[in-house]
Amino acid sequence: MNNTSNNELKDQLINKDNFVGLSSQEAADLLGKFGLNEIKEEKSSPWLNLLKKFWGPVPWMLEVTIFLQVVLGKTMQAAIIAALLILNAVLGYIQEGKAQNALALLRNQLTVMARVLRDSKWNLLQANQLVPGDLVYLRMGDIIPADLALLDGQISVDQSALTGESLPVEAAANTSVYAGTVIKQGEGTARVIATGAQTKFGKTASLMQFSKTNSHMNELVFTIVRYLVVADLLLAVLVAAFAFAYHAPWSEILPYILILLIASIPIALPAVFTLALAVGSTELAKEGVLVTRLPAIEEAAAMNVLASDKTGTLTENKLSLKELVPYPPYSKTDLLRQATLASSEATQDAIDTAIFEAFHKEGLEPNYRVNKFIPFNPATKRSEAQISLEDGSERSIFKGAGTILTDLSVVADIKDDLNLLASKGYRIIYVVSGPGKGKYELVGLIGLHDPPRLDSKQLIQDLGDLGVRVIMVTGDDKLTAQAVAAELGISGKSTSSDELKGTIQPDTLESSIYAGVFPEDKFRLVQALQREGNVVGMTGDGVNDAPALKQAEVGIAVSNATDVAKSAASLVLTTPGLSNVLKAITTSRKIFQRMLTYILNKIIKTFQIALFLSLGYILTKQFIVTPLLVILLIFTNDFVTMSISTDHVQYSQKPDRWDIRTIVIVALCLAIPILALSFGFYAASVHLFGHTLGQTQTMMFIMLVFTGQAVVYTVRERHHFWSSLPNKWMLIGTFADLIVVVLLATKGILMTPISFKAVLFVFGTVLVFLPMLDFLKLKVFHLGHLD
Repeated sequence: MNNTSNNELKDQLINKDNFVGLSSQEAADLLGKFGLNEIKEEKSSPWLNLLKKFWGPVPWMLEVTIFLQVVLGKTMQAAIIAALLILNAVLGYIQEGKAQNALALLRNQLTVMARVLRDSKWNLLQANQLVPGDLVYLRMGDIIPADLALLDGQISVDQSALTGESLPVEAAANTSVYAGTVIKQGEGTARVIATGAQTKFGKTASLMQFSKTNSHMNELVFTIVRYLVVADLLLAVLVAAFAFAYHAPWSEILPYILILLIASIPIALPAVFTLALAVGSTELAKEGVLVTRLPAIEEAAAMNVLASDKTGTLTENKLSLKELVPYPPYSKTDLLRQATLASSEATQDAIDTAIFEAFHKEGLEPNYRVNKFIPFNPATKRSEAQISLEDGSERSIFKGAGTILTDLSVVADIKDDLNLLASKGYRIIYVVSGPGKGKYELVGLIGLHDPPRLDSKQLIQDLGDLGVRVIMVTGDDKLTAQAVAAELGISGKSTSSDELKGTIQPDTLESSIYAGVFPEDKFRLVQALQREGNVVGMTGDGVNDAPALKQAEVGIAVSNATDVAKSAASLVLTTPGLSNVLKAITTSRKIFQRMLTYILNKIIKTFQIALFLSLGYILTKQFIVTPLLVILLIFTNDFVTMSISTDHVQYSQKPDRWDIRTIVIVALCLAIPILALSFGFYAASVHLFGHTLGQTQTMMFIMLVFTGQAVVYTVRERHHFWSSLPNKWMLIGTFADLIVVVLLATKGILMTPISFKAVLFVFGTVLVFLPMLDFLKLKVFHLGHLD
């Protein structure tokens, strides 16, 4: 079908009778004609991505080394270093590709949902299934999924993503709203007029893009490099001064110093870190946790406070109407009928759905005409309907939290009824009506039961065992909140929203229950907890929760959250409840352990290599390992350490935080005995085996490879290294590494050959040294509080 025919068909669909949706068959036919409501992302050139691997500080240093080797006439060494540089770039490209594929998989699961009228029934559908002519219902917090014509209602739309204007735009019936914009206030019904590439925004797929927030990884890498480079610069200056004093040729010293500096750079850290996070996010996706911001996985390892909403998070969010408490002259039927008029079935809100279910069950029919409906607003905690009675008079009905009593000057003595409903853990809804001008009456109270999830109590206990304090934050009154908290096993002080206004006092933050809380109170609560040094997790579902979700280190959008809440959060749950948060924490702590393994391994080996080479040169006036062998050592080490990102490790029983200064000190303590062992091997090579300089250089290369492997296995757990089995890739990498370097050493490839007996001597000694180093590690970890 050509574009003209498509446009004519669209016009017919758009102009059909208002409030009539499509049938499933019509929608399927139109989907075939217009395609999915999405824009395919343009992919960057794979060749360009590969070339980028040769651009950066570390590649530059290697490229300068290659240039110096060529200038000095050492073309063979230059070619070998170039080959290793290319190999590292290719490996990094492959690993980055795996990470990007994992992120693409997650992105496909982070779908925007839309309320659509199909076959005369309201359904939640993925937004990419929308077609021109669909009838959709919009609520505050929705990201508009396509270009729409508003049929009724009044909404306030944030169009900053489309126009750059920061102020919201008001939209009423007969106006258009566009894909990618956000509803800040109001509700309404609208007809789809354009989808996919034909929308004004033109990029539905960008609605749920991953955050580009700068990762903590960059700061981490910079801090590590700063420590290592400063130490290596001091050694380089010492070596240069010594060489100058003994008139050593600069043509040999410069490449050596440059290689010394290269050895201090954690070349593979960004790739290992990104791959570890991507692998972790893929694992979490299978468990019902979608990661929208990768650094949040790292933050989850340090989280020590989780502020959780009650409804739909710790409870089932399966509200049922349990009690109606009317006040004269109103009956239970009057109370239920008026509550229904102040509700909307199209919103699929849990409270409104429960009221409608009870209304239909009783077989009631409305005897009023609704002139105007104002949907629930979290700021006022109420909805409103303006109706006309049979006698022609008008009346306003309000449904919401207890604040409507004071806001509307309603006087009623309901304390006993409130206590009774609250003692049962019921969520209490107030219904108020009247002709206006201060003449309002309390129609009655509605008790809604939302049972705690079966797994919530155990979850709270498990989180506590992991050092995470769970606090309950709810809009319900204090009595109801306390009753539900008691069922969940949450004990402690209760605090009302009044204490969250202004400056929040430290003792207020010791509470376990925060009741009557408004969305803006959550933001202040998160900030106050952070100021006290906590790493905060925050759950939420509404548009007004977005600031708190964004402020928290770990913002968690629950399964029924609005699109805006999902956009602000860093973790999105796809199944009800919070049980998957436990998996997020344990997975993040495993990732922390893997990265700790890599960083400790890198720092220990850098100290060992830098001190061994520098002191060895000063003491012997010879290069005890050649620059070429150092380059080969770096790449053979990185080949194995890449497998750390998927290693089988145990997670910590308490929150993990990066303390690079302590880690460096711990690494130095472990590097000293390895350094002593290294000089012992040098003495054995010279005096026991009677090796020449070339053979000694080979034996020292073998020693550095073997001790490097020993370090990896020693620090991969904060318990004894045999407490868990490594993953197969680490074992395969180690085995392949050892086979290759033994062949190179015994066959004299790229180095002077040595006997298999000498190789076996090094291997056996390192094997005996390994458990000794492991016991030392436990003591050092304990002193550094890393256990």
